[in-house]
This record gives sequence, structure tokens and C-alpha cells, in this order.
Amino acid sequence: MKFFIDTANIAQIQEAHDMGILDGVTTNPSLMAKEGIKGEAAIAKHYVDICNIVDGPVSAEVLSTDFAGIVEEGKKLAALHENIVVKVPMIKDGIKAIKWFTDNNIKTNCTLVFSAGQAILAAKAGATFVSPFLGRVDDSGWDGVQLIEQIVGIYNAQGFMTEVLAASIRNPLHIIRCAEAGADVCTCPLSSIMGLLKHPLTDLGLEQFLKDAKSMQ
Repeated sequence: MKFFIDTANIAQIQEAHDMGILDGVTTNPSLMAKEGIKGEAAIAKHYVDICNIVDGPVSAEVLSTDFAGIVEEGKKLAALHENIVVKVPMIKDGIKAIKWFTDNNIKTNCTLVFSAGQAILAAKAGATFVSPFLGRVDDSGWDGVQLIEQIVGIYNAQGFMTEVLAASIRNPLHIIRCAEAGADVCTCPLSSIMGLLKHPLTDLGLEQFLKDAKSMQ
């Protein structure tokens, strides 16, 4: 399973890269705003800065909701760098745009997916990635990881090439369960990935090793 970091923070992206765990980045307008990135030119430059760190897909989200607008924005984003993947919302014109992008060799990430039916449509249109938001599904009282399992099963049965990108991950357990479910990618904050490092027995073991080493001096 590939690890994408869900952020627009350059320092966090660099940290994940330096750890050797970074396979890609996902962003959205909210994450850009959080970093104080405003204006088309500044946003475009920030995407390029991210691409210069990441040797992998960088999802850049369109703001339009009509076919022509999505295509126009997507073409501009894709032209910024070869690593850019155009992030398109799961709506009718979004699916039409994904088909257009697929026919024109532009990679896409279909976002805001909450059902297997939506995932099937995205795959049929040729999306490179589909992003089920499992954390938000959990918030609604259902099991988000079960949705991941369902989509993975359908894609495997039907031979769809679209990669399942588990999104809206809230904690380290989500990451582990998505790996068990067969997700191709998980995208999450760096804090969730760093949480995988933690175990009390590791801390106790290291403490004992250091204590024993000191006693030998």
C-alpha cells in the first residue's frame, strides 16, 4: 500500500520524504488556505514546489463544477508538472470530465466518493484513483473500512484498473485496516503515519537498552 500525505505543508511533505515513506501528496483548497496560499499564481507555484519534492502523484483539485470549467482548470493544473493528478468531484459533470481527461492522457483522482456505485462510475470513466472518504462514512454511523473492502472487491472482480485511494483517514488504526482491506493507497495527515511508530513496549525496551548500555560504561 502506498502512502500519500494529505497536506499542503512543505515542511511536513519534506519530513515524510526524508523518512522514505512518501509516495505522493493529496491537497485541496482548504489545505491550501490553511497554509496561507492564496491567488491562482501562488497556488500554481505551490503545486510545483510540492512536485519538486515528491517523486510521485500530486493531486490538485479543481474548483469548477461544470464540465467546461473542470476541463479548463484541469488542463492548466496538468500542465504545471508531470506529477500532477487532477482531482475531480464525484458529480455528473465530474464523471464526464474524467472521461475527457482519460481520453487525453491526463491522470485523475475522483474525490468525495461515499458509495460503491459512485466508485464504479469513476472506474468506468477511467479515473486513475478513486477516493472513498472513510472517516466521514464513519461519522455518519457506517463502517468506512467496509466500504473500502467492497470497492476493492468489485474492482478485483471486474478488472478495473482504478486504484483505491483511502481518504479521510483519522488515525493509525484506519491505516492498518485499509492495508488489510486491500487499499492501493492511503492518504492522511503526517500525524496519523507517525502514530504507526508508537508502541509502549518499544519505549520500554529502548529505555531498558539505554539503561543497560549506560551501566556497561
